[in-house]
Amino acid sequence: MTNLVVMEGDGIGPEITAATLGVLKVADRAFGLGLTFTNVPIGVAALRAQGTTLPEASFKAAQEADGVVLGPVDHNAYPPVEQGGINPSGSLRKRLDLYANIRPAKTRAGIPPKCGVPVDLVIVRENTEGFYADRNMFVGSGEFMPTPDVALSVRKITRQGCIRIAEAAFELAMRRRKKVTAVHKANVLHLSDGLFLREVRKVAKEYPDVELDEKIVDAMAALLVRDPSRFDCIVTGNMFGDILSDEASEISGSLGLAGSTMAGDDACCAQAQHGSAPDIQGQDKANPTSLLLSAAMLLEWLAGRHKRPEFDKAAKAIESAIDGALQSPDTRTADLKGKLGTKAFGRHIAGLLG
Repeated sequence: MTNLVVMEGDGIGPEITAATLGVLKVADRAFGLGLTFTNVPIGVAALRAQGTTLPEASFKAAQEADGVVLGPVDHNAYPPVEQGGINPSGSLRKRLDLYANIRPAKTRAGIPPKCGVPVDLVIVRENTEGFYADRNMFVGSGEFMPTPDVALSVRKITRQGCIRIAEAAFELAMRRRKKVTAVHKANVLHLSDGLFLREVRKVAKEYPDVELDEKIVDAMAALLVRDPSRFDCIVTGNMFGDILSDEASEISGSLGLAGSTMAGDDACCAQAQHGSAPDIQGQDKANPTSLLLSAAMLLEWLAGRHKRPEFDKAAKAIESAIDGALQSPDTRTADLKGKLGTKAFGRHIAGLLG
């Protein structure tokens, strides 16, 4: 059996998670995956019931599971950490060492790209270092104020962190179009991004069949708008990757169509790339596609880890069903000028699989 821990999250999280679970359960029966699901509380609901947004029992369940399905969280609305307001996503990344955030941006049939040309690229984002103050220190926060008028933030870049994210990008490129673009700001951040760039170049020598390209981050932001079709796998640091992946997903069609996984050597978490959208919570308006595609990516990771080709077949079937549904307004959600609500869209995708 393969156990997936389910964390519904906040806002629209429970709605899109329910739709995703409905599809996964049908895929489980259709492809003989042997999936089991364990729901654990996180977020605002857990805070109210247990005084913390990430109870230790919920984390332990994730730690012991074969994979995690994580709905979006509204951590900006949480109280301070000392009052129980832990960011579940950031904490999972740090404590499970989910160092590779894989974020594809792909144009889907029926959804025109906003840049005028089709997009098919993947951003491989380092996920545990950089300027992210809640996960770049062993003890304490990487952001602090020595006086009331001075705020400082520490950016951590390690050699090992650079090596392993570069290896993840080149391994992925070998299965795609064999091109990696390293995005950096080494012209200004000479030491930290200089270290990143040197290690990427070293890793590149181990993959002679893969072309390495290098771009400064501000130029990269412009090039994504001008001609994203020239890019295949993009490897970069935490903050640059966070920003560029949202840009790439939006110009490819919609952020709501962007899958995402956080993966390490021993664990993987499917997570929608977008936020918790509390303004449409409970209205059956949310598009579950991002989490559905993320769940399909998790199945692909499980296929590779456990040598289970049926997981890969299920992942491809889910993506194919989504591609089919998105071609017609009759089977799209309202954000894409469609007619279906969250529940109906989930049922439609499940029906195509079943």
